Amino acid sequence: MNRPALRGDAGEQQAAAEPLREAGRIAVFAPSPLLTVTIEPGADREEVHLHAGGQGFWVARLAARLGAEVVLCCALGGESGGVLRGLIESEPLTLRAATAPTANGVYIHDRRTGNRVEVVRVDSEPLPRHAADELYGIALGAGLDADLTLITGCEPENVIEADLYRRLAGDLRVNGKLAIADLTGSPLSAALAGGIELLKISEEELIRDGHAASDALGELVDAARRLHEAGARNVVISRAAAPAVLIGASADYAQFELAGPVFEALDERGTGDSMFAATGVGLARGMSVPDALCLGAAAGALNATRRGLGTGTRQEIERLAAHVTVRPHLRSVDDDATPRA
Repeated sequence: MNRPALRGDAGEQQAAAEPLREAGRIAVFAPSPLLTVTIEPGADREEVHLHAGGQGFWVARLAARLGAEVVLCCALGGESGGVLRGLIESEPLTLRAATAPTANGVYIHDRRTGNRVEVVRVDSEPLPRHAADELYGIALGAGLDADLTLITGCEPENVIEADLYRRLAGDLRVNGKLAIADLTGSPLSAALAGGIELLKISEEELIRDGHAASDALGELVDAARRLHEAGARNVVISRAAAPAVLIGASADYAQFELAGPVFEALDERGTGDSMFAATGVGLARGMSVPDALCLGAAAGALNATRRGLGTGTRQEIERLAAHVTVRPHLRSVDDDATPRA
């Protein structure tokens, strides 16, 4: 795999500016997508928009927009599942869905005031055993066919048993297939037990789940090292506007920061999903972990400037990636021992 070109005496690295080659094949494990209904102000009356949603779908959509050949593996059921099927099939990706006797979740948001107000939310129900088995078979087959599998969670997390994440990650690993994950809670613990190539997690998630006591950099780095020891070869911590931190398996990038352009955020929701999706595309292209994360950081930064989750064009993201630097993290724990306000 190609390494980023070195820049400057400090050992900074930056992604190459030339256009990236076509991505390979990606499977996205998204157990239970959501049907989203949004009420927006219109010129003379309200507008109602129906979209597919949920972490896995947003990740799959952006990966497809970056040129990857994407297979979305999920379970669909009930009236909401029927609507979701049509919405997902209109996207430039392949849908492989298990048939569930339970309905997919739905939420309705009212944005007429300019703020996002949740009117109604109905969660997805847990999948029965036969539907879960069908979903696992679909995901395993797609993962074996793909260059890389992106493993995402769902809300609530008990839609499927956590052990399914362990089995999927482990079965892909022993068959020589790469899998990366953006998970928390019991699904994360299970996936780590199976073994994954890369974990993307935010500092808020590390603190919320008890992996770190604060957002002090030393706390976050120690938490990332523990997650590495638990089963993630590489761990990247997103830190909002602060540089993301990479704890890598390679001695060449054992501990790095990723710093890129900072923009005024229009909507910060979905920046982590965009970062995860683009990082996966980079790895599927055969890029090194730092180079792939440059693409991911660019996608996350761009998403914050837009309305809509998992959005942005390939041309914009690839252009921004040239402005993301990967630099060795040289600060000691004592240099950042105080949590940010």
